[in-house]
Amino acid sequence: MKELFLKQYQNVKFQQPYEQALYYCSLILREHSWSWNDEFEALTNLEIDDLVKFYPLLLSRTFLECYIAGNIDSKEAVSMIQHVEDALYKGSQPLSRALFASEHSSSRIINLEESKNYFYAAEGLNTSDENSALVHYIQVHSDEYIKNVKLQLFALIAKQPAFDQLRSVEQLGYITSLSRTSDAGVRGLQLIVQSSVKDPKYIESRFQAFLKTLETQLHDMSDDEFKKKVNALIDIKLEKFKNLPEETNFFWWEISSGTLRFDRIENEVAALKQITKTDLITFFNEYVNVGAPKRKSLSLQVFGSSHSSEFKSEKVDPVEPNVVQIEDIFCFRRSRPLHHSLKGDLVHLKAHDVDHQ
Repeated sequence: MKELFLKQYQNVKFQQPYEQALYYCSLILREHSWSWNDEFEALTNLEIDDLVKFYPLLLSRTFLECYIAGNIDSKEAVSMIQHVEDALYKGSQPLSRALFASEHSSSRIINLEESKNYFYAAEGLNTSDENSALVHYIQVHSDEYIKNVKLQLFALIAKQPAFDQLRSVEQLGYITSLSRTSDAGVRGLQLIVQSSVKDPKYIESRFQAFLKTLETQLHDMSDDEFKKKVNALIDIKLEKFKNLPEETNFFWWEISSGTLRFDRIENEVAALKQITKTDLITFFNEYVNVGAPKRKSLSLQVFGSSHSSEFKSEKVDPVEPNVVQIEDIFCFRRSRPLHHSLKGDLVHLKAHDVDHQ
């Protein structure tokens, strides 16, 4: 079993370059994340006696977070949870104790500085892979209905033009996607491009150029076309859950992320109906566009073997104003403040839900 896990860690270097870039993005942003090198070293030194000692600690302190769905009423659901709690916490020698309030964990990501463009450059782990990759992440806001739908609408409008321009017209990379992100309740925008023909720095310059042309396209969009985009997003949101697992995923995501906005759909639809084209353009020019005053970006650049000379140049070339190169991921992470945690916020819960926490 240990050899199997070791093999999985060793195979990390054979991941696609864009997957490596996403890994670096996660490592930089998330408060509690560890490098695969550190985990591999810990696993290498792990012995069976360590697991024997760890086993009694595994359930010694626990926190239960439950979601029950299906043909069951609330009393039955509470009874089921109570049964689990009794098994863990009751008796002369309980298996576990509930966490103290001070022991609850949280999931938080770093808060990037406005008007700063951070970047981290690294060579691909697989020296025989000629492909390079760029992940360009724009951090926008914490969970908020109005900003959520503005970001969703912008992504819906920009996704296909970004693919058409960067993939079809300029042929920068066979993997090209523009999408929204959500990490610990913080919303953002993310471009992924993997290419064997151009290096990440060049691809980033073309993405910046695309954003400038997109501003013109937004201004030139007719009111009827804008309304069609809004209605298309509303239709997507109002689409019924296809099955119980899909519905469960929706509610469990709210629970696990700590947002607890179980009425999200109706509130975001109501917010969408109030948005104008001017609102969207203002949002774009405030948070997303090149030079936007509240723009917070992070560029992850993985250089493949075909772009090794460009990587060497990237390490010595002077950086532009408002551009910050990340040399040490963990030093950088420690230097930045964190977004607040949504876990444990009971504001959105009804009274009878709080009683059964």
